[in-house]
Amino acid sequence: MVPILALFAGLAGAQTADLLITGARIYTLDPARPAASAIAVKGGRILAVGDDLERLAGPSTRRIDARGAAIVPGLIDSHVHMEGLGDALETLDLRGLRSPEAIAAKVREAAGQLPRGEWIRGHAWDQSLWPGKEFPTTDVLSDAAPDHPVYLTRVDGHAAWVNRKALELAGVTARTPDPPGGKIHRHPDGSPTGILIDRAEGLVAGRIPDAGPAVVKRRLAKAARECARLGLTTVHDAGCSREVVQAYRELIAAKQLPVRVYAMIGGAGSLWREYLSRGPETGDRLTVRSIKLMADGAMGSRGAYMAEPYSDDAGNRGLLLMKREDVERVAREAAARGFQVNTHAIGDLANRMVLEAYASALGGRNDKRFRIEHAQVVALPDVALFERYSVIASMQATHATSDMRWAEARLGPERVKGAYAWRRFLSAGVTIANGSDFPVEEPNPLAGFYAAITRQDPQGQPAGGWFPDQRMTREEALRSWTLNGAYAAFEEKQKGSLEPGKLADFIVLSRDIMRVPPRDILSTRVTMTVLGGEIVYSQ
Repeated sequence: MVPILALFAGLAGAQTADLLITGARIYTLDPARPAASAIAVKGGRILAVGDDLERLAGPSTRRIDARGAAIVPGLIDSHVHMEGLGDALETLDLRGLRSPEAIAAKVREAAGQLPRGEWIRGHAWDQSLWPGKEFPTTDVLSDAAPDHPVYLTRVDGHAAWVNRKALELAGVTARTPDPPGGKIHRHPDGSPTGILIDRAEGLVAGRIPDAGPAVVKRRLAKAARECARLGLTTVHDAGCSREVVQAYRELIAAKQLPVRVYAMIGGAGSLWREYLSRGPETGDRLTVRSIKLMADGAMGSRGAYMAEPYSDDAGNRGLLLMKREDVERVAREAAARGFQVNTHAIGDLANRMVLEAYASALGGRNDKRFRIEHAQVVALPDVALFERYSVIASMQATHATSDMRWAEARLGPERVKGAYAWRRFLSAGVTIANGSDFPVEEPNPLAGFYAAITRQDPQGQPAGGWFPDQRMTREEALRSWTLNGAYAAFEEKQKGSLEPGKLADFIVLSRDIMRVPPRDILSTRVTMTVLGGEIVYSQ
């Protein structure tokens, strides 16, 4: 059988394009033709890329003059939470608020608009921005909304702040034990403070009424439209339930999903057992061939599992959420049935445990493309293990620039050298697939591109970048958001670069992110998103 890329290349001269864009500055990521000024699309795939494609235009061809605009392959976010983004668009946004009182003001306003007893939910509070940087207690929320249960998640999603009403409804008291893999913050008398870490969140979250299929589908549709607006053409949804997978299928049937989804099954439950028995599911808009595991918590809430105690919390090494033998068991099952394993690991000991479990299942270099999600803190000798066992580092650039204010205080001056260490991975030959972890971080992928090449916040601080030796070049950053993301989903032959025969997924930008001053990247807009030759967003 003739490969599809070669077939398209051979037939291009004899076909008429559905869409022809000229006058552009195109970054293809194709070594054979890295730059071009025109792109032709036919039947949802790229017909040709070059500088003079007028021969491919016909009476029915839609023609667009890009007027010098930059075009890059459609961006791929390799770690997202789509339902979480849709939910975040409907709940209180607490990102960037500088005090518990500022959050309480938002909660008080919401309480005034809701019936008594209805839940108030919000997301993205961050105590590291507040005076004193301490975790809050129930008091300020209880004063703001005494008759409403309140449930607010931290920016990393690994801690919840609740009021007394929520604790009462959940029956959480001084006598409630910490659940395995979770921690209830307590006053000296043992009573809960209102902060719940990792699996302790479920003690209260489990009392919030289920969303229901219609709400799940609505949230996914909202998130998908936001992705298209921001230039994302593929997302890797990290931890999908049966309801989410079904909602995706329904949106696809209704032609309401303007993004491709690589779905990770959320844990080794019944859905995983079903897929193991029937094998992977691959499709144009939805693919299910991987499982998401959770090895530990997050560093912001000191739940990431460390080999040594936190430098700013003596005696606390974080939380281990899975045993090595359980990770290894799933890894062996997946390897035998053609599935990929993607494990959340943030602390250095969690990363080492997962690497050791993978090593036992894989044995050496391979093409199983197992991944570690986040890989935030890795002991320097362990970086080589990623390359030795062909493990992909699925990392999120904006985590570094969000966490850099306090990361060294958590880790100390030596351990921090292995934190968010992109250059160490690249130098070792490890593939980095970039992402945002939205809604933990903002979903805009250009913010991640900026963070990858600068290691600075939006104000350009610190001068020169935080540990600037770990920056990516612009080409490396673009590759991490395109081809590497495609590779991390076994899809590099279909997408990730602009080559004849590949899917016509690309975006048009208001500025050339490969040339403009770094700060200008943050104000760059996506003016058009094309998915399979269809314009799914335009300004």
